[in-house]
Amino acid sequence: MTRAPHKVLILGGDGYLGWPTAMYLARLGYKVAAVDNYFRRWACHELNVEPLVDVPNMQLRAALFRELTGLTVHVAVGDVTNYDFLRRVFDGRAFKDPPPGADPWGPEPPDAVVHYAEQPSAPYSMIDREKAVFTLTNNLVGTANLVHAVREHNPDCHIVKLGTMGVYGTPNIDIEEGYLEVEHKGRRHTFLYPKCPGSLYHLTKAQDGDMLYFYVRMWDLRVTDLNQGPVYGIVSDDGLADDRLLSIFNYDDVFGTVLNRFLVQAACGFPLTVYGKGGQTRGYLNLKDTLACVELSIRHPASRGQYRVFNQFVETFTVNELAEKVVRAGSNLGLRVQVKSIPNPRREAEEHYYNPAHTGLLELGLKPHYLTDDVATAMLSFVLKYKDRIHRDYILPRVNWT
Repeated sequence: MTRAPHKVLILGGDGYLGWPTAMYLARLGYKVAAVDNYFRRWACHELNVEPLVDVPNMQLRAALFRELTGLTVHVAVGDVTNYDFLRRVFDGRAFKDPPPGADPWGPEPPDAVVHYAEQPSAPYSMIDREKAVFTLTNNLVGTANLVHAVREHNPDCHIVKLGTMGVYGTPNIDIEEGYLEVEHKGRRHTFLYPKCPGSLYHLTKAQDGDMLYFYVRMWDLRVTDLNQGPVYGIVSDDGLADDRLLSIFNYDDVFGTVLNRFLVQAACGFPLTVYGKGGQTRGYLNLKDTLACVELSIRHPASRGQYRVFNQFVETFTVNELAEKVVRAGSNLGLRVQVKSIPNPRREAEEHYYNPAHTGLLELGLKPHYLTDDVATAMLSFVLKYKDRIHRDYILPRVNWT
């Protein structure tokens, strides 16, 4: 699938989602720039939780990507909480001259911004006061700066912000897609769906959503908020068989998502760490579907003055069901995978009702990838290639909510 070039800026372009998004959009014909402050890399160094695969920095990956494809991802390193830097990103001054033969990014502002540039970890936000304040400052100031940069440089620019299904919590009613119509004392009104986040990180995602909704109403901006469930996966089908272009894949207790953690634990013979009863239910999706959802949102932008919310996931599982899938994947590869319940470091319901709607992206044309046993087995097989790089002391949780 191809389309005419369309200028897209990715904030947080070095991250688990950001870098594959940059390559994916570039290969579809978009003109792409990626910006990052390398937070995730230095946080991994600080906490001693290095990723499974050692990948080069964003500048080196962009050069390798161009060498293999002839396509350019323009890159700049800096912090979006610094408004002067963000202004230089929007007017093009932050980007160096491109390699010979590549189109320059140019001074024109982007048509769309994909906003991944937030501290992405619930456990990180709960470590201590310093990490809490950093999460609040980074996530909320960065989003506020983005809003003002869009208004200053291109009010028609479409903001695609990565939200999280975690803003909803686990209410005892169905979760609608962003909004809820309420009847009270004979009158009706539609509100943003009530939010009940379960960590400081999730709280900032609820707050930045409210901030964007406010500015949409004040300044008629275009915003799509993608309330995403936990993502799994590392391998794409893009034909670029070079592991240096892979995403940053964490399996530790701070930055690793649950299925990715389980796959690594199975590969190194560590019992799968189910927190508490294991009945916690969430909506999950493959990394490939994240890329597709973002592109669909860009291709079908929100209207001026619209704060559009999509619940971005494909299927729901309990933690116990994910563990069972990894056990079967291990069996397919001759591994005997064990499961062990451990005390839950988080304060959350371990058994609950969970029925969220997620029709918006399907209606735009999303073709989901499902977590079949074959998919789980293929991912585990890939992880086994890097078995010698696994640090077992990264696995057990060290951050407690209470």
